[in-house]
Amino acid sequence: MTDTAIADPGADLAGEPLTEAAAHDVDRGALPPAPEPYRTRRERFIEQIGGGVAVICGAPELILSRDTEINYRQNSELYYLTGFPEPAVAVLTPHDAEHRFTLFVRPRDPEKETWNGRRAGVEGARDEYGADAAYPLDELDQRLKELLEPASHLWYSLGSDEAMDRRLIGWIREWRQRHARTGKGTTEVLDPCLAVDAMRLVKEPGELELIRQACRLSADGHLRAMRSARPGMGEWELEALLDGTFRAAGPRCGTAYPTIVGSGPNACILHYVTNDRRSEDGDLVLIDAGASVGLYCGDITRTFPVNGRFTPAQRRVYEIVLRAEEAAIAAARPGATVIELHETVRGELVRGMVELGLLEGDPAELMEGEEYKRYFMHQTSHWLGLDVHDAGSYRGRSGGEWVPLAPGMVLTIEPGLYIAPDAPDVPDELRGIGVRIEDDVLVTGDGCEILTRHVPVDPDEIERLVGTAARE
Repeated sequence: MTDTAIADPGADLAGEPLTEAAAHDVDRGALPPAPEPYRTRRERFIEQIGGGVAVICGAPELILSRDTEINYRQNSELYYLTGFPEPAVAVLTPHDAEHRFTLFVRPRDPEKETWNGRRAGVEGARDEYGADAAYPLDELDQRLKELLEPASHLWYSLGSDEAMDRRLIGWIREWRQRHARTGKGTTEVLDPCLAVDAMRLVKEPGELELIRQACRLSADGHLRAMRSARPGMGEWELEALLDGTFRAAGPRCGTAYPTIVGSGPNACILHYVTNDRRSEDGDLVLIDAGASVGLYCGDITRTFPVNGRFTPAQRRVYEIVLRAEEAAIAAARPGATVIELHETVRGELVRGMVELGLLEGDPAELMEGEEYKRYFMHQTSHWLGLDVHDAGSYRGRSGGEWVPLAPGMVLTIEPGLYIAPDAPDVPDELRGIGVRIEDDVLVTGDGCEILTRHVPVDPDEIERLVGTAARE
């Protein structure tokens, strides 16, 4: 196990301010980010697209109902390369110095900005976000063909934007007709994610700082929820404590994904987000919640007894899951792979299932079958970064070799055991117990660093922490 400090269970860290550097980044709010890291990323990407042209669409604006909008969140690929937070289309044209990086954006509009907030506009796209050229979005059709014309091939994610799909399919059709007899050019279409995902896999120092902030803020929310928990508390109340902690930390902070609060039998539902049950004395509560800072994510799961005391059966299950997590953390180092971490977890959990009486037989043989999936049915890890399930391959193309871990990669380790309330042929005291423990780790030169252990995992520490707010 990596040596980490355990949070003082008597301290309420939820109100603790972020570091000075973190506060500087978070409190910048809607101001544009420094353009340099995005420029560097674009140049790395441009080196890979050769004589092609890349078209990358921003996320669309979405309507919740009638004229109520969903809060806008930029497409991760466009944000990673540009830092631009508004609806836009980016075109990267390596052969044209004046249009090497072109942004099509919403123009400034005093009336619309009075209703819906400020826009960067064409001028801001150039001056604040480093675009070589910028135009209003309604000029896209008239200018795109000229930008595409010299391309030897096209980099574009088909299916990412229906309107753009139609534009580019029309351009390809026209290109083929005009050059049918010349042999000039090609209509090959490549997905930009082939290049960008690989770039995103190893985090830059600035990205790691934001991930650290997100992990610390995630921990703050979990600590507040655990300290406040008591029998009879609604799942939605714990959700509100977590989400409120995340949002209150700064203008660029919020939830990384919908918060999961599963009490009692709901802890056995992997992606339970209804959060409408009141906890009962004797329940376990499983909380899977993460904060985002500057769009970068944390992701923590903790399971604890709502009354502050594990039953003997709950503790047995919990300690098996913790044993599996600690084994995987110890195995996380450069050169290892996510499948090796999963096999480590699977081995520990299957042995635990035999100890609990959930399975019978030799653990090595049981691992070859499928029966264990009744109680552990998901993978152990996923990448973490700008998305909670972050970009990057786990295997080479066409199911090749597993990608080896390298310093700068960030991933989750999250084993679990889920024994459904109606599970047949299991001891009664185990039915309805769901336990997952999840931490975020940064791969280092000789192992890994756990980014999320501000929240304890030791069962004794958890028992001392849960419900302390009501006892103060």
